[in-house]
Amino acid sequence: MSNERETESTPERVVVVGAGLAAVRTAEELRRAGYEGELVLVGDETHLPYDRPPLSKEVLRGDRDDTTLRPSEFFGDNRIELMLGAAARSVDTASRILTLSDGTELGYDELVVATGLRPRRIPGLPDLAGVHVLRSLEDSRALREAIVPGARALVVGAGFIGCEVAASLRAREVEVVLVEPQPTPLASVLGAEVGALVTRLHTAEGVDVRAGVGLSEIRGDGRVTSAVLGDGSEIDVDLVVLGIGSIPATEWLEGSGVEVENGVVCDGTGRTSTPHVWAVGDVASWQVPAGGRRRIEHWTNAGEQASVLAKTIMGVEAGAAAQVPYFWSDQYDIKIQGLGAVTADDTVHVVRDDGRKFLAYYERDGRFVGAVGGGLPALVMKSRAKIAAGAPIDDLLTAAV
Repeated sequence: MSNERETESTPERVVVVGAGLAAVRTAEELRRAGYEGELVLVGDETHLPYDRPPLSKEVLRGDRDDTTLRPSEFFGDNRIELMLGAAARSVDTASRILTLSDGTELGYDELVVATGLRPRRIPGLPDLAGVHVLRSLEDSRALREAIVPGARALVVGAGFIGCEVAASLRAREVEVVLVEPQPTPLASVLGAEVGALVTRLHTAEGVDVRAGVGLSEIRGDGRVTSAVLGDGSEIDVDLVVLGIGSIPATEWLEGSGVEVENGVVCDGTGRTSTPHVWAVGDVASWQVPAGGRRRIEHWTNAGEQASVLAKTIMGVEAGAAAQVPYFWSDQYDIKIQGLGAVTADDTVHVVRDDGRKFLAYYERDGRFVGAVGGGLPALVMKSRAKIAAGAPIDDLLTAAV
């Protein structure tokens, strides 16, 4: 970024907009870096900051209800003020004033944007009971309450959230149709080869996977009763779950001067185009050493970025965030794990497959750039150093034989 931070003095007040993992980790890392000033977390929900990944799994299955990240005492002990129940509405970056949806105006010395994502919606769908999205704790609880054994559910979108929801619904004895416009589940992020292995997993668990087709219409009188798919087929449903992805929650930054392009545009330390404004987590598009910028929607990335950002705010040389992203997804008894910034355009080599568990290596320009495995954690994790080094893929394939 062209903007250099104006290092006047240690900021007296840092305001973090957002109350999820990235926000909490940013507050923690600021205190760890020695920040002693005022520290405020602003969140639109009334709950204490909570973890979102369990919402599509343990919470939805009914195995867990509380996913609070830190108890209330933690925030008091660390002098972190929580302002919950009001969303950020706008920010005047010249005056350094944040305005909330309840009219509260909050001054800041440094502002950290950690507002995460919001679910995509399908335009034109009627507002019918029984249609759900899954982003918040209330969303997960509402869907859980609607589940009865033998119910018929349509899950639209077979990304990570859609696949996890489908698995959780099957655990609750719900009949599931999973539709995905791409050739396979997860094809857009992991490629069709690994997507086919994920398809096999869901099919074995009784999910009706329909790839290459989307949702055209839902029908019902007050409550959804059927859905029409893109191929013209109509299915009877009691529930519809929309899992068609998420977009960065940046609407409140309109007119602020903060550059936004598929997320808040940042340098490699979280600094935005506007002085005294930073961004972290799913909403942030950070510059990466290989060139360009990326938004990384993975749990571990939030903590890694928070550490770099906090140190930079405090004027400490922080280096770069980890260059080997890690992600995981729990589906049935299989933990799908990945290392590396893999893309659907990479060449995929499935090097191990026993009919349920699998391991795949990802190649780009002859180099080993990532590994994705299902149910084989040790084999995935041991590849980190070779991915970081960009080892020749032929060496890995020879060793795998």
